[in-house]
Amino acid sequence: MRKLMWFTIGFGAAIALCAYAGFYPVILILLVIFAIAAVLAALRWKQVRIAAVVLAGAAAAMVFFLCYRAVYLQPASAADGEERVISAEVTDYSYETDYGGAVEASVPMDGRVYHAVVYMDEYIHLIPGDRIEGLFRLRCTTGGREEATYHRGNGILLLCYPESELNILKTEQIPSKYYPAVLRRTLLAYIDAAFPSDTACFAKALLLGEKSDLPYEISTSFKISGISHIIAVSGLHVSILFAIVTLITGKRRLLMALIGIPLLLLFAAVAGFTPSVTRACLMQMLFLGAMLFNKEYDPPTSLAFAALVMLMVNPFVITSASFQLSVGCMAGIFLFSKRITGWINGFPFWKDWKGKKRKVRFRNWISGGVGITLSAMFFTTPLVAYYFGTVSLVGILTNLLTLGPVSLCFYGTMAVCVLSGIWPGLAGVAGWCISWVMRYVMTVAKLLASVPLAAVYTQSIFIVAWLALCYVLIFIFLCAKKRQSFILISCGVCGLCFALMLSGAEPLLDDTRLTVLDVGQGQCVILQSGGRTFLVDCGGDSDTEAADLAADTLLSKGIFRLDGIIVTHYDRDHAGGVGYLLSRIPADAVFLPSSPDEDGMLETILPYCRGKEVFVDRDMTLTWDDASFEIFAPILSSSDNERGLCVLFGDENCDILITGDLSSLGEKVLLAEKNIPELTVLVAGHHGSKNSTCRELLEATTPEYVFISAGEDNYYGHPHPDVLMRLAETGCRVYRTDRQGTIIFRR
Repeated sequence: MRKLMWFTIGFGAAIALCAYAGFYPVILILLVIFAIAAVLAALRWKQVRIAAVVLAGAAAAMVFFLCYRAVYLQPASAADGEERVISAEVTDYSYETDYGGAVEASVPMDGRVYHAVVYMDEYIHLIPGDRIEGLFRLRCTTGGREEATYHRGNGILLLCYPESELNILKTEQIPSKYYPAVLRRTLLAYIDAAFPSDTACFAKALLLGEKSDLPYEISTSFKISGISHIIAVSGLHVSILFAIVTLITGKRRLLMALIGIPLLLLFAAVAGFTPSVTRACLMQMLFLGAMLFNKEYDPPTSLAFAALVMLMVNPFVITSASFQLSVGCMAGIFLFSKRITGWINGFPFWKDWKGKKRKVRFRNWISGGVGITLSAMFFTTPLVAYYFGTVSLVGILTNLLTLGPVSLCFYGTMAVCVLSGIWPGLAGVAGWCISWVMRYVMTVAKLLASVPLAAVYTQSIFIVAWLALCYVLIFIFLCAKKRQSFILISCGVCGLCFALMLSGAEPLLDDTRLTVLDVGQGQCVILQSGGRTFLVDCGGDSDTEAADLAADTLLSKGIFRLDGIIVTHYDRDHAGGVGYLLSRIPADAVFLPSSPDEDGMLETILPYCRGKEVFVDRDMTLTWDDASFEIFAPILSSSDNERGLCVLFGDENCDILITGDLSSLGEKVLLAEKNIPELTVLVAGHHGSKNSTCRELLEATTPEYVFISAGEDNYYGHPHPDVLMRLAETGCRVYRTDRQGTIIFRR
């Protein structure tokens, strides 16, 4: 009956409820579940016994979570927002961030030790074993904040922000427990030395999941073409590693176990015990144990065991996208892989190929590759759509063309790392050779990602509806006695065409549409009118995420080229994503302020402009149909915010003003020097800062709507209460991205 599997399903479901909903069960609920489980267990029906085991797992999870919360989480939650003096031991090498540096560390607090990330105002080179002492403001990652999901999914429960000068105590010798981190650092250095610069980033991502150096264009092409899993260390990499162990040991059981289990543990440690690689290594070690003791190996039970162990170590791993995708991928393969492969092998097309070895091998390669890819996608496609907003339509083809070469790249990268420690010169030759295979993989991904409709995006509600329809059709197909695959595929394709048509046509129903994207603490505004599309700024909490959100939103509406991009000023939270966006969607013109750029942001934008940049040193007006689009040149020069551009859009339906980060002084000068009409929409200046959106501007323009682009729980406290009070007194309707998410205005 696979009791462990059903128990783990109940356990995982209850943990997910507790982790996501903040649902802390009471004793009464536990007693009810135990009573129902006992009654069901007394019955002899198979389905009833399965339900009993599931309920038992759920009850056990609730008891476990209650204990975990009381013993371990409560002290961390109680410290949320407090300032405390701590002494943290560094557990990995420090790294640079957009605002300084950060490092992972273990923090002792209230008799417990927590895995934490310590942020620093400037980058300081730290190694494992160093200590950081100082006054920190603590933030607990279990408070339900969406941006903290990655941290708590990886066992990081505290974020530490310095409130005083830090005292750094350097270690004399790195403790042995941190040797995996040292080995990881060494391997990264070997790769940098042995591979050309254009492939070293791919080699590091492939072997160790180190994606910080991977260019945005390559990472995006992998996502669109459906092979992002090759740069996230997972079961694919573990299976390739295990194939090496099998080859070396000649399939001798004892030798495979003696070499394989320590090697798997080391590989997981070097990869950072990410959820996907941990799951894969646990399952592979169970397989080795079953072989060693001549026991039956049941893959679903093995998956359940791995998931249960990980949930008991860190219940919040259930919130990790890596964990969900890894478990969902394996579950789909176990359920559907053989069926899909057999279905493909049964095509009449293959009948004439019987007895012809080469053709049969080719058939098996096609059916096996498609079968594994489709089955893996069954549960992971909704997850990828939710987390990354993308559904790849060329993923099957990309996987078929790259799966073999990716394995060769992995073997080659491992060989290069081994050679680097023995003969660096030969390692360089090997790295140069294997780089050609890597370039093939990256080229295939780029080419397929550049194909129109290589992917569709869930920013469109119609694509979401189509995806839901596909799963309804699959359910009907699986339940039907007479299964007609042609009808299933035809309905799916027709549904996709209809969804794409509606996605492109729906914005055209509005004369004017303004979309203020929820990019966190930043600004990105899309303006559509009369068949033209302009984008004002592109920046936020993350440069790449802001660019992805803007690109996915535009592409979901069938917009493959912009009429113009306006950068109000060069602050990262307004301009950081512009270059990345232009790498995906070109623009006919990029309007830039002619003011100085102290942060070097302009240098990152110009290479992507393709000669379409326009430096605005005087007012410009663009007109089409009954609409006008005015770009006001900088009116002050006292700071970056004052040296920015302002945008005024007007047609017969509405007037919209976007002032960037202009201060109250700049707004008053704008009113005095420009003809600003009464406004339909005002995008509040400087994300709702106290020193912007002044009373004079509000009284002169009397906007009907004011939109504020600000990040939830942002460090600056935007929007400021004074601004909200001024807006309330004016009587305008206020919408905020930190409350409502993306804002869409139609006229």
